[in-house]
Amino acid sequence: MKVYPYRRLTGNLSWRVESAQLKAEGEPWEDVESKYISTVERVVALGPDEDRPEWTEARLRVSARLPAKAVDPEGPWHDVKVLAVLTERATNSRTSVELSPVSPDGRERTAELYLHRCDLLDRASLALHVVATVDGVHGRVIGTSDMEWFVDVIEAAPSLARELDVRMVGFASGPSRLQRFKDSPWLVDTTGRIPLVRVNTDFDGLGDLIGADGGSGAEKTVRELLIAQMCSEVWTAVFHSAVGDLEIEEDGAPLFPHGWQGEVLREMLPDMYPDRGAEEALHEVHAARTGPSATGWGDLQPRIHFAASRRAGVPRTLSTTIRDLERLTQGNDA
Repeated sequence: MKVYPYRRLTGNLSWRVESAQLKAEGEPWEDVESKYISTVERVVALGPDEDRPEWTEARLRVSARLPAKAVDPEGPWHDVKVLAVLTERATNSRTSVELSPVSPDGRERTAELYLHRCDLLDRASLALHVVATVDGVHGRVIGTSDMEWFVDVIEAAPSLARELDVRMVGFASGPSRLQRFKDSPWLVDTTGRIPLVRVNTDFDGLGDLIGADGGSGAEKTVRELLIAQMCSEVWTAVFHSAVGDLEIEEDGAPLFPHGWQGEVLREMLPDMYPDRGAEEALHEVHAARTGPSATGWGDLQPRIHFAASRRAGVPRTLSTTIRDLERLTQGNDA
């Protein structure tokens, strides 16, 4: 748990993206249909779609409701301001806007956040911060939203999860950088905007097995187990990539990364530390990785393996495979 040298705001900070509009060059603003804004997934999807123009500028309307303590004149803080901050890791861009009070007590606040298409490459995260003057110090952060929203300029459907990019490539006959991995069935690349899995079609029979839709009972059983194992390795690889790309605050506290890296950590950490919150679990992982003792990182590996296997469905698939093989064996004996 992070400790602050001043009083912090407690209570629920509720907020949401109410609506969005797009503007093409030389054209008026057009409303974004509600189907592109998911309050459940907390995603605004602004990717290419036949129903919308090639936009150059977007406008998001954000609303928030502060806890009563935030506007208490007898409270420990003054000059309370609410900021919506949009950040995209791919372009290292940051855009912010202050929300203005719209209710007599100052708890209800709204703002319009403008963003330009040329400033965004992939998926940006939108968070809310409450700042105030505390103990005579201006601009101290007294509260941050627990949940982020995401603005996606790649996908047209508002989904928090993204599919893996899987490509069938011959390693032995392919690019030179892959030839030294010709004996590997697949490789995971985490350097792109979403993880990429290259399946080695030069690995005898692998491409036909994974790409097949039908096949005998034995082939289907082996294929499902193989895919589960591949997915487990993918989860492990993307987890290591994500924890290696953390942003660290001045006091040494780790922050969740943006994009798929942050999504991976939020998916896996509850399985690794079921009795702890997300931020506390992230602190544990960071301490194990960077601490003076190498045993900490080693002790963490079984937790990573367990979480990756569970995310990939390996235990369930393995149990099903064993039962199927037993039925196949009994059928052959009969």
